[in-house]
Amino acid sequence: MADSETLHSDSNSRGIAADLARAADALETMQASGELAPVVTVAPASPNVPPALFGAGGPMLKRFDESTVASRKGSTAPSPPPSVKGIGKKVAKPDYSEQKIVVAMVGLPARGKSYLSNKLMIYLRWLEYDVKVFNVGQLRRTKARQKAQKLGVKENHNAEFFSHSNAQATQSRDSLAEESLEMLIKWLKEGGNVGIHDATNSTKSRRAKIEARLAKEKGMILIFLESLCDDPAVIAANVELKVSQGDPDYKDMSPDEARKDFLRRINEYEKVYETITEPHLSYLRIKNVGEEVTMSRINGYLSSRIAFYLMNLHIRPRNIFFSRHGESQYNVEGKIGGDSLLSLRGMQYAKALPALITDNIGEKPLTVWTSTLKRTIQTAQYLPYTKLTWKSLDELDAGVCDGMTYEEIEQAYPDDYANRDEDKFNYRYRGGESYRDVVVRLEPVIMELERQENILIIGHQAILRCLYAYFHHLPQADLPYIKIPLHTVIKLTPKAYGCDEERYTLPINAVDTHRPKPKAAKQPNVHPTTQRIYYVEEEVKTSA
Repeated sequence: MADSETLHSDSNSRGIAADLARAADALETMQASGELAPVVTVAPASPNVPPALFGAGGPMLKRFDESTVASRKGSTAPSPPPSVKGIGKKVAKPDYSEQKIVVAMVGLPARGKSYLSNKLMIYLRWLEYDVKVFNVGQLRRTKARQKAQKLGVKENHNAEFFSHSNAQATQSRDSLAEESLEMLIKWLKEGGNVGIHDATNSTKSRRAKIEARLAKEKGMILIFLESLCDDPAVIAANVELKVSQGDPDYKDMSPDEARKDFLRRINEYEKVYETITEPHLSYLRIKNVGEEVTMSRINGYLSSRIAFYLMNLHIRPRNIFFSRHGESQYNVEGKIGGDSLLSLRGMQYAKALPALITDNIGEKPLTVWTSTLKRTIQTAQYLPYTKLTWKSLDELDAGVCDGMTYEEIEQAYPDDYANRDEDKFNYRYRGGESYRDVVVRLEPVIMELERQENILIIGHQAILRCLYAYFHHLPQADLPYIKIPLHTVIKLTPKAYGCDEERYTLPINAVDTHRPKPKAAKQPNVHPTTQRIYYVEEEVKTSA
């Protein structure tokens, strides 16, 4: 029986090999006739196996990827007759109304809870989920201010206030945590998607209360997110960040006094802290921001998406460089889209770019990402680094308007030209994309950017606008109008809260392709900051 099965398997293998060999012959015939570009033959692993044309890294895989670029040549079709009405439509925001998730933070002070909650909020808002962080510390300070104003009683929130042996303060803190959770639940019921309960939630009894309360609400999913840290350097940096960046608890203390008091507060929490071991809970435990991740009972699309994003975060020092391709022939002609080559000035930029990047990065490793379009690959050609091409980084697809100037679009499609100016983020070209579509296809790029260290992206105007908006947490309405000029390198240095930014413009002239918001609307105003934002009283509504 075994011999029969072996013969049958050998026969199948020979049949598959013969089929692949015939396919390879057919492709060679197509290449000879000019239907396909010639490829480099890869030596077979054995005499019975045809060339690995379709294997990972095989030349045909690359050629088939490149073949999709051919379809992006500039449009040569004549303008449509006047009877054609409309070329695109406005894309509605996806219906996320059924998504109701509570992310309850767990962890000691200075362990990165607020960092993780802030990053998660930015990521999900970039994808257009309605997300809000409910920080119990901010609610506590708001309540204290109100009490001081109304009754003239000033509460002292020093380390003693956070001692478990202080029964009155413990009761007050529990009450604040419960009130914050009620605010979160109310907000979800009013239409929110993901509410983040930013508190220590450091005991099993506190977590049991949260679980019991959420069990009363239909359709709400509870996930605990625990942030552990045993790296003394990271803890010390977090303590310093708390002390130096305007925490209202320490506004009347010297830095040294604030540091000592905060360390005492941490010590009080450590006395009663219980890591998550409850086997029935849905939770994600992250150690040292990405060093080690444990997941338990994470189910569902959005829950899994949240977990995957958080798993890719890290806090290692790094730089992310953005540059558009050098000036292209289409840029000079005022055309959009296409797959044109660089202009002479664009080639000058490509040759000057390596010196600028190496001056900034030094001997550190760097990976260059480009789109699959010629102008980005040309721009990267002289850079002495590993290069990867991403189809996801290709420019926004202008559909039937590909290869046209804006003047031609306005003349051929006046209604749609006006509609795009009215709502550029949501407008989708017929046969093409909107900015909203681009954001969705860039999500894997964001995941990988968060995972990587030093990266240079040589991309396109719309693509870099979307990525830039993510790192600076800019609203979607402003996204299509962010200024990303040609022949300029933007250097972002991610920090705990926000990004530092530097711009380097090389002295090589290029056309200005930026189109500002129409009708003298207010232009996007980016103020990069790495400061943690502590919300003022007016921004925190209480149920008092």
